Parts: sequence; structure tokens; C-alpha cells
Amino acid sequence: MHGSIATDAGRPTPVGAAGPAWGPAPRYADASPRLPRRGPTTRLGLRLNEIPPRTLGLALVAVAALVYVVSNPLHDDLYNHFVWQADAWLHGRLAIAFPVSSGPHQNSYFQDVVPDPGHPGLGLLPFPPLPALALLPFVAILGLATPASLIAALLGALDVGLAWRLCRRLAADRGVVLITTMFFAFGTVAWYAAAIGTTWFLAHVVAVGLSLLAVTIAIDADLAFRGAGAPGRSAGLERVPSSGTATGSHHLGGGRATFIAGLLLGFATLARLTVIFGLPFLFLVGGGTWRSRLVLAVVGAAIPLVVLAGYNVASTGQPFSPAYATIARIEYHPEPALYHANWGVEDVRYIPQNLPLALFNPPEIRPECGLALLDPNCGTVRPDPIGMGLILVSPAYLLALPALRRLRRDRVVAAGGLAVMLIGLADAAHFSQGWVQFGWRFSNDFVAFALVPVTLAIARMGLNRRVLFLVGLSILVNLWGVYWGVTLGW
Repeated sequence: MHGSIATDAGRPTPVGAAGPAWGPAPRYADASPRLPRRGPTTRLGLRLNEIPPRTLGLALVAVAALVYVVSNPLHDDLYNHFVWQADAWLHGRLAIAFPVSSGPHQNSYFQDVVPDPGHPGLGLLPFPPLPALALLPFVAILGLATPASLIAALLGALDVGLAWRLCRRLAADRGVVLITTMFFAFGTVAWYAAAIGTTWFLAHVVAVGLSLLAVTIAIDADLAFRGAGAPGRSAGLERVPSSGTATGSHHLGGGRATFIAGLLLGFATLARLTVIFGLPFLFLVGGGTWRSRLVLAVVGAAIPLVVLAGYNVASTGQPFSPAYATIARIEYHPEPALYHANWGVEDVRYIPQNLPLALFNPPEIRPECGLALLDPNCGTVRPDPIGMGLILVSPAYLLALPALRRLRRDRVVAAGGLAVMLIGLADAAHFSQGWVQFGWRFSNDFVAFALVPVTLAIARMGLNRRVLFLVGLSILVNLWGVYWGVTLGW
């Protein structure tokens, strides 16, 4: 059993140790000299402390799996691009069979496929390939009948377990950890992504899990560094000395952790490209100096990116796939005013247009429907298919604001805020913000980083009425959104 900074025994975490997945783990809120020591001070936390953390984590995974599967009983897999991609690999091709308009499995209605001009009957996908790799074992057995959306729901439940693991590093009170994990599982669009599970959402689910692992490993290394004797001021933004009482073996362990975290974040990018903008989190959080973290994180992340460039060369002849540029020209644009043909696929001019949609876009209001709030034919209030603002969909994100006031004094909070900002701006610069979606699905790209300031803020405030109200409201809004997404066949 690993010791930790937060254990009753008070022993430091062994040098370089990342800690077990479910066992006792160090907590950032306890280790930071700038945050109050907050053990199981709530009644809920005291009761949960009597239950083994592994049991609680597995229970959350089981509950999430049940909710994610049951909330979308159809799982029709109409949009399963990655199943076709995995099938193409198994047949020795990089391009999928397209368009297929006959037989038990068809794809002629697919969007986001670029016909291969040199090979009639084949098409190229613009998406990074990792989700197809995740489906490969299932496709090898079940073929094109692979239930990709059901697999997405189960993978999404595993993401909930990883979120529990991350939040336990950030707070000692298990009541706080439970509430923040519930917020992630049911109060963010992670629920919608896992429940719907179509091509675009499966990619989010895969990327979220890897991002959660990367963030957790970085925080473990940061805690171990301070537990090994690094100066207390290491919580701030100032440079952490390479000398002091930290040992050389610790630097080796911290280096391995930073490299692995970078590697995982690089693999997450093979599912969702914009996740790479979260890499600066690893420059600020971990063991060793910021220079060593920067080098090791970049080297780790570069390995999957080199693999992706090689894959693109093999499939398209270019290291950067031109498929998205083609899609931007031929894709159906439900809101033509939001698309500008003379702008790039990624263009900063889209940011002032898309960011208000991402943060504040309201639902559709249909007063002619009267009080028929949940009527599939005429709902008074329904999600806007172009998306709904993050603040309306997950208002508990507002709880992070007090923590963000500590940006200049706390590396972990600053790192989380910086990663959220960079990823969010990169997504807002994209030419398309999605269609027939609930909320802003791109927020899944930074949810692992956003959990850091949210959890630390709740740990400071405790489970007061404001916290419980905003988390509860977030869950109710997302329940409403999942209902409409499933009902409308999105």
C-alpha cells in the first residue's frame, strides 16, 4: 500500500510513484500550502470514508454504464464511420467502402466522407483514427454489425471511473469527490456524448479518457515531487528549483511520469485534434523543473503525432490530411450565415462568432406549443440543434471562478485554466461547431482540465447549498438534453 501526503500516517508518497488507480492517493488540496487542509469534514464525506474507494469507484462506473445505456435504448448506429474504417483496415485498405447503398449495412447517406478520386467505390474519412483502433477487436469479431454506440456508452462509463480517480487526487473529502464526479458524469455533455455514441461523440469519449489519465499522472508526479521534499512554494508559478532535498531518483520518476502523460495526451489527440492544446498543462504540473517537463511532455506527445502524420501520408499523400478542407467545401451548412467560404478550416475570425454560441446560445422557445414541455411534436422549450451555451448546460462550471482568482499563485489552477482557454479557443476557431447536438460538444475536449479548478473550488467551499444547487441543476439540464437528443433522433 502506497503512503501519501494525505494519509493519516503522514508519510510522503514514495519517490516517483504515481499511486494506485483506486487506493489511497495524495490530494492536491491537502498538499498545497495555499489551500486549506480539508479532510472528510462533511457528513456525506464521513459516511463515504467508511466505504473502500475501489468500491465507490466501481459503483460509479456501474451506475454510469446503466444510465448511459438506458438513456438511449435505440443505439441504431446509423453513423458509425469508425466501424467502416476498422473494417477497411481488416481488409488491407486505408479507405472505406463508400458509398454502399445495398445490403444489410449501408453508408451512402454518410456525411464527412471524401470520395477517393483514384479509387472509385472508396472514400477517406477526415477524422483521426484512434476511435477506429479502439473498435478494431470488436469489428474483427462482429464485422460491420459492431454496436459502436453501445461501446461508446461503456467507454464513457470507464471515463467516469477515471474522473473519480482524478478528483480523489484533488480533494480528501469523499463527499466533494463524489459530487464533482457526478457533475462530470451527468452534469456535462460527457453524458450526451456517451449516450448518443455516434461517430463524432465516440471520438470525444475516447479522447476524454486519455486526457483524464494524463492529467491525473501529472498531478501525481507534482504531489510526489513536493512530498519528496520540494520547497513549499512549488505550488506557485515561480520556478521549482532542481536542487533542494528532492533526489535524483525522484527526477527520474517525475520525468517518466511527464513523458507518459505527454504520450497519453498525444494519443488523445489521435481522437480529437484540438486536445493537443492542453499540452501546456504538463509544462506547469509535474515533477522536476518546468524546462524538463516541457521537453519530456513534448517528446511524449510528439510520438503519436508522428504516427498520425505517417498515417496521413499513407492515406492521402500529405502529412496533414486535406480531407477537412474538402469537407468544408462540400458539407451541408444548416446555418449558412455561420460559414464563410473564404475563411480557413481553422480561422481566428470564427472565434468572435462561435464563442458566444459556445457559451451563451439559448434553447429554442416555441410559445405556440403552450405548456407541452416534453411533447416530441411541439416542445415549448427544446435544445437548439446548432448547440446550447456551456453556461446554460453546465452552470456548475461557474464554481471554478473563485479558484481562477488564484491563477498567479497556484500552478495547478493556472495550468487547468490555461488548458481550457487554449483548447476552447482552438475549437471556437473551427469552421463548423457541429449540428443536431445538445450543448457544445467541443467542451468535452477540455473537460478533464476543467475538472481541476472545479474540484479545488468545491473543496474550498464545501458542499454548501450553492454547490449542490448548481451541480443538481446541471444534472437536470443534461437529463433534459439527453431526452430531446434521443427523442429527436440526433
